[in-house]
Amino acid sequence: MTSNIVNNPVLSLVIPCYNEEAVLPETIKRLTIIINDLIDEHKISAHSKMLLVDDGSRDRTWEIIESHNETNKYVHGLKLAKNAGHQNALLAGLNHAKEYSDCVISVDADLQDDLNVLEEFISKFNEGYDVVYGVRKSRATDTFFKRSTAQGFYRLMNTMGVKVIYNHADYRLMSKRVLDHLSEFKEVNLFLRGLVPLIGYKSTEVYYDRNERFAGESKYPLKKMLAFAFDGITSFSVTPIRLISAVGFLMFAFSLLIAVYIVINKFMGNTTSGWSSLMISIWFIGGIQLVALGLIGEYIGKIYKEVKARPKYIIEKSTVKLGENKETQHRELVGTY
Repeated sequence: MTSNIVNNPVLSLVIPCYNEEAVLPETIKRLTIIINDLIDEHKISAHSKMLLVDDGSRDRTWEIIESHNETNKYVHGLKLAKNAGHQNALLAGLNHAKEYSDCVISVDADLQDDLNVLEEFISKFNEGYDVVYGVRKSRATDTFFKRSTAQGFYRLMNTMGVKVIYNHADYRLMSKRVLDHLSEFKEVNLFLRGLVPLIGYKSTEVYYDRNERFAGESKYPLKKMLAFAFDGITSFSVTPIRLISAVGFLMFAFSLLIAVYIVINKFMGNTTSGWSSLMISIWFIGGIQLVALGLIGEYIGKIYKEVKARPKYIIEKSTVKLGENKETQHRELVGTY
């Protein structure tokens, strides 16, 4: 197995963007400063860059990317034909960047992830780590509800056998060979936080404090967070279905106990039937059945999506900078992945 250690590695920063016009100029400004500093310190190659992926934004996000592409040699852009979702947009950027990078760092555009630890990411990569996870030191800045639900999610995932890094989102470094293997995972139901640990290879963690969002609004309200969590669980674990089976056996055992109780009462002459207990039993069992059907339907729905094998994203445009002293070229791509 060859080592991933590369002198002055070509680094690409992949930044998914969805309606980020309020924060994007500041994000590009800060990342440009960091890339320049790392190049000056001979820690990354002068061919390093940032790749901003416009996930079907409805504001001026793509215009800002194109404008900076013309004036900033580090800025590249991908424009998806429609909103494909954060995970698919991130995957589009990773698949594109791996073709010309030694390592790639994914980071959100909202500046909540501490960019000052990027240098530490590179240091870990040069020590031989293929994956470096950015992990929050604490959730002190979160509300009690968000902190409790997030921590509960990570515990639940690990309980169900899904290996995820505690307090890690999508702020991570991956080497080219990890990205090559990641591209071999063909499932439509993407949950990158669970996929990356499955690849293996040497990994470590870098801890940082999460900042407040610089501008704009969160793209993950409670409804989307719950859907994302449920997708993660059902994409990696069949434990919920097994739990339903266990509940079914418990209900069966309970019904046998009720049957014994009824027979004993019949022989003792206490045969008065209770309408309330009958109704409660019917509603309770009916509710369990509906929950079971809904959960099974969720898995069947995921199978349905996988079988269709529709493309996870479609690239509409790409701005490509071929070199520092070459003219920026624009090309139209119609591709499915």
